[in-house]
Amino acid sequence: MSLLRGLEQPAKALGRGCFSTSTGLQAAAPALAKTAEKGFLSGLFGGSNRVTTPLTDPLPGVQLPTPAPAPSSRPETHITTLSNGVKVASENTPGATATLGIYVESGSVNETPANSGVSHLLEYLAFKSTAHRTHLRLVRDVEALGANVLASASREQMAYTIDLPRTLVPEALEVLADAVLAPRLAPHEVRDAAAKLEADLKGLADNPQLALLEGLHAAAYSGDLGKPLIAAEGAAARLTPADIADFLAENYTAPRIVLSGGGSAYTGGEFRRAAPGGLTHAILAFEFAGGWRDVQGSVAATVLQYLLGGGGSFSAGGPGKGMHSRLYRRVLNQHGWVSNCTALSSIYNDTGLVGIFASADADRADHLVRVLADEAAALVSDLKDGEELERAKAAALSSVLMNLESRAVVAEDIGRQVLTYGSRKPAAEFAAAIQALTAKDLKASVKAALAKPPTLATLGDVARVPSLEAVRKHLA
Repeated sequence: MSLLRGLEQPAKALGRGCFSTSTGLQAAAPALAKTAEKGFLSGLFGGSNRVTTPLTDPLPGVQLPTPAPAPSSRPETHITTLSNGVKVASENTPGATATLGIYVESGSVNETPANSGVSHLLEYLAFKSTAHRTHLRLVRDVEALGANVLASASREQMAYTIDLPRTLVPEALEVLADAVLAPRLAPHEVRDAAAKLEADLKGLADNPQLALLEGLHAAAYSGDLGKPLIAAEGAAARLTPADIADFLAENYTAPRIVLSGGGSAYTGGEFRRAAPGGLTHAILAFEFAGGWRDVQGSVAATVLQYLLGGGGSFSAGGPGKGMHSRLYRRVLNQHGWVSNCTALSSIYNDTGLVGIFASADADRADHLVRVLADEAAALVSDLKDGEELERAKAAALSSVLMNLESRAVVAEDIGRQVLTYGSRKPAAEFAAAIQALTAKDLKASVKAALAKPPTLATLGDVARVPSLEAVRKHLA
């Protein structure tokens, strides 16, 4: 924006000086014509005309540096377990920067009714004052390192990361450990974070898919995974520094590599919430049992999401926009009244949900839900080996490999895999599993999912939404 504003000012100045009257325009015409012959920018600022060398050709006189040789073997992930149970995992990557992360096996699944919302609040409280630094001092230390920091909460894990020049890793590690393991939890910072969280909650009305995902989990699971990740209104304001300190003391422990608690059972169910707007938003989902710990199952869920694809009805573009996918071809292109139809998944350590999110005018709500059920059932009846499946597998594999080109993603992948598997699985293992997947394998996974009760979550004008029992009968 600042660049655009900077370009805007000379144009305004030129307009005031040359084009304020017709006389000025006539007087300037010869000079402008001469400028146009030379090229506008070169006429104004001097220099030669624009470069005419095609982008596919090297510029004349420019000596290209010798590219660095490709590594002869993939980077190894080294894992060390300290005497207190903390696991340290590292992988050497090329480049001048590094990413450090601390990942804790703790999230909303560990909360109780008394401290519900504490994980969400901890995301807002990250990198505040500590036992050894004021908030100002911590911010200044991060700035001095030339670093970026980020925290995120999820249902099963908390993540704290810092990106910085790799020569300053020891200093950054001390800052990161101080921020995560020794937060001061000053009362005024807790109040400010709660107020910021409450303000952000008011924006949830503009994100029906996020609101539906919360309701979907509450309906699908009995137990820990059914607990809300997003704090309810007023919940954060009720939490005291002592409440937060107790949660940290119980869950942020060194050997926290196994999730505590009783686990969750998938039951299926229904969530409905009325909201103004004239639209009905719906998610129809099913359990993919096994979660991340079932590598084959999670691979099938990933490929299924790319196979279904989808998007908005006003999306433009060709295959690169996913318009070849099932939900584009079979839903968005066939039913003009559907404004959005997108595949989604939420995978956890031992279980997961896969489904379809869609939006349409409220008077089509019954038809919309039945269309979603038909698309789920069609995966068993007409999915075959061939171009459609191979395209989805290629898209999934491309996404995995492209994401691993990011240093930050690699660091997160290492941390989360060590928490989940106790080790780092190489990308080649996932790639091989994707390439080996057949239509028979995928149909078997979908059939197993459809054999369990569905979960239906709806938001908006829900008067015409069919009952969950009607959806079950339609799928039978």
